[in-house]
Amino acid sequence: MRFYFLLPLLFGIICNNSFAQSNSTSEQAIVVLKIKPSQTDSRIRVADTPHYVAYNKEIKQGRLFLFMPGTGGIADRGPNELFATAIQQGYRVINLSYINTPAVAQICRGQVLADCPDCAEHFRAKRIYGNMDTTLITDEPQESILNRFTQLLIYLAENDKEGNWGYYLEKGSPKWGQIAVSGQSQGGGMAAFIAKRERVARVVIFSGGWDYASKNTIAQWYYGNSKTPFDRWYGTYHVLEPTAKTIDETYKAMNIPQNHIFPFNIEPPQGRKPHSNGVRNTGYKDQWIQLLGSGN
Repeated sequence: MRFYFLLPLLFGIICNNSFAQSNSTSEQAIVVLKIKPSQTDSRIRVADTPHYVAYNKEIKQGRLFLFMPGTGGIADRGPNELFATAIQQGYRVINLSYINTPAVAQICRGQVLADCPDCAEHFRAKRIYGNMDTTLITDEPQESILNRFTQLLIYLAENDKEGNWGYYLEKGSPKWGQIAVSGQSQGGGMAAFIAKRERVARVVIFSGGWDYASKNTIAQWYYGNSKTPFDRWYGTYHVLEPTAKTIDETYKAMNIPQNHIFPFNIEPPQGRKPHSNGVRNTGYKDQWIQLLGSGN
């Protein structure tokens, strides 16, 4: 690992060998920032592990790739190879630190689900936007995904002038048309939920959630209208993961084109679960490039 320089007020800047570039670019061009959510908004007190931000100074500024990890995921622990590929495709990357426990599947089950078939929709709306009146989870509005993301962009715009982060803001809110949303597992479900409600540049779901309305019936929100055109939607899952069939069903319910659904099938390394293999296994790099498209 190499350390190049430290930008005032930011948590830290690190350059990682995972981001070695082609001959036309240098490792020194890669900027990696690790910034605690509480640094961007002093009201944030929960899930305060750092956001992860990365970009290549030598690549023309393009779209932003917003990634959300799955349940229990730590933003500054990767998946770095996927992020390196996104940067090579012209994106800037943010892996967002947010409240990712408990998961939807841990709350919307049993009697809770029987009493509220729209449990998953209410859960996700509160965790993402912070404005849903529900007692399913105790997330405060300032802890929401939207506030964390917005405050991070504002903070970056003020403190990393070279990065020109204001490009991704419009009247103090995310400029969704320049942002691709993505995530793994619970984070993938959050990306899908956002893409239904905002017209984003692209959505890439890695094994993204399996919300139910009742036993063996997927949640109704999957069938809702989408502000993001269907040709911008992409989804993956591993054929060996236990919920593969259900995930595929949700993708079809969201009208993701069949040729935009990627059933991964490389045998995971011993001791590794297929569920997280899609964002970690570099054997999928060619598929990652297809999923990401061009960032600029």
